[in-house]
Amino acid sequence: MAKLPGVLALPRMLRHFATTGEGLPEDGAVEVDAPDDALRAVLSAARSGTWEPAATLLAETRSAGGWYRRGLFSAGLAELALHHHGWLDDWNRARPGDPDLALVLAELEIDRAWEIRTAARARHVSQEQFHAFRTLLNDATPVLRTAADLNPGDPVPWRILIGHAMGLGGPRDVFDEYLARGRDCDPHDLGLHTRAVQYLAQKWYGSHAEMFDFAESAAAAAPEGSLLRGLPLQAVTEYALDHDAGMGQGPVAWSRIEALVEAGLELSAAYGPGDRQAAKFRNHLALALIRCERHHEALETFRLIGTDARTFPWAYLGDAREIFLLLRKGVRVQVSTSTPYFGGSIPSPVAEAPSETLAPGTTATVPAATAMALAVVGARMSEVREAVLITGTTMRLAPAPRGSTLVETAPSADPPARRKGMRRTLLGEGELPRLARAFSRGETWPVLVVAKEGADYTLRLYRDGRELTAHVWWTDPAEMPTQEEAAKRATALAACYGLADHRPLTAALRGTGAPLQHIGETFTLLGLPPLPAGFGDRPEPLADMRGAQVVARRSLFGAIKETLASDDSGHRGGELPPLS
Repeated sequence: MAKLPGVLALPRMLRHFATTGEGLPEDGAVEVDAPDDALRAVLSAARSGTWEPAATLLAETRSAGGWYRRGLFSAGLAELALHHHGWLDDWNRARPGDPDLALVLAELEIDRAWEIRTAARARHVSQEQFHAFRTLLNDATPVLRTAADLNPGDPVPWRILIGHAMGLGGPRDVFDEYLARGRDCDPHDLGLHTRAVQYLAQKWYGSHAEMFDFAESAAAAAPEGSLLRGLPLQAVTEYALDHDAGMGQGPVAWSRIEALVEAGLELSAAYGPGDRQAAKFRNHLALALIRCERHHEALETFRLIGTDARTFPWAYLGDAREIFLLLRKGVRVQVSTSTPYFGGSIPSPVAEAPSETLAPGTTATVPAATAMALAVVGARMSEVREAVLITGTTMRLAPAPRGSTLVETAPSADPPARRKGMRRTLLGEGELPRLARAFSRGETWPVLVVAKEGADYTLRLYRDGRELTAHVWWTDPAEMPTQEEAAKRATALAACYGLADHRPLTAALRGTGAPLQHIGETFTLLGLPPLPAGFGDRPEPLADMRGAQVVARRSLFGAIKETLASDDSGHRGGELPPLS
């Protein structure tokens, strides 16, 4: 799905892309939920069958009241025990009733249930899986209660119990009790409040308003510099799953989202680069900045994160590590293509676009700006719709005979809020030939773009991101191509559309004086649908066609989210295991 920027942005990307990687670790160095040195050593010992280091480490966190680290460590040990449990069995035999052991056993019960249910969306989970999932959660209740009883003053068991209630659809009074008990232990515990935000999300058992109010209230009550100050960024993530970036969309005021992002930036500035605790909220901050199309700040946040990617928020979109790297690279593309080639202010895309040569061996050039253009794509609308999402440009599609699709840019379909100043899209503004080069990349079907440029008409043929040939019908007969030039272009067209004889096409390409007539002849010879009424006289002629659909402009986040939406596997939506 990854597609390169259009040809006019490519020089800037090539010039600046390497620079955007300064301060970023190599892809291979990025690790998701990497354990710190203490936990890494304990996990290594447990894999070797030694449980004592784990018991010692958790006992230290309990005596020191280090609840956040305690929650991370117990979750990490439970994850290991899911498939390597001999050391845990030995610990249980040696120290039954150990409160730290009880905590790991409670985490393990939740993990076992979710392993059976899987993280797939509900419609992909069988009734047998659901039944087994709920049975295991019900059976786990005494284990979780034991962990809470053996760990008075510890909020971690209550965080686990909220996750248990989520899986079983526990009523609000149960959630309220667990949250209150956990807050009695520590009113500012990050793990407890993180789980509560997820419970209060609209996709679970709350609403957007309640979720944001809770997160902001908890953050405001937290001590200065506390990690809990970053909690609203998780609410922004949960909200982003349902509502795309800004532009007046969604029930929550965009000014509220922006204010929370600004607060997140201020909080991030209080921590040093690579801070492992700050990575908890910085990963959410990076996604929020992408969502706000603040790509330069998102890139700097990725530098501050370093190698410390986290499961959330990235697992909401697929494989956490893959999505982290994909969006990090996407931000680099955005920054490099929006940076002028030689400093100074950024000119408009039309003003900066150089003339483009028609084809090797030709001296005639085509103006960069196209007033009216239409693409004929050799694929059905469903395929084309998915392909054009990545362009970040509002497009209109209309069905055409023989399984083809007509495509045009549709700026008039943008809401006023988008038309005013919102120019930082995935590939930026630009003419249809450039966009066709982008959305055809990686596809097998041809794209034929016809455009009116002044009094002349151009034809460009693309496949897999490459321009195969181009032609101009000049109004001046003196500009007629030679027989050899026309035959070369006709041969490329004939080969693409499966025609054995290119000679009729050659004659059509050499026509002068009536461009629309010769385009019609060419389309007929290629077996393509006729141009829509009004083409050449007014922009967006597809607006009046039956069955036409608008594919709205997408932000970087929105484009990738919707492109990935066709794959329902992995961690997405409301069907996720509870957060650690």
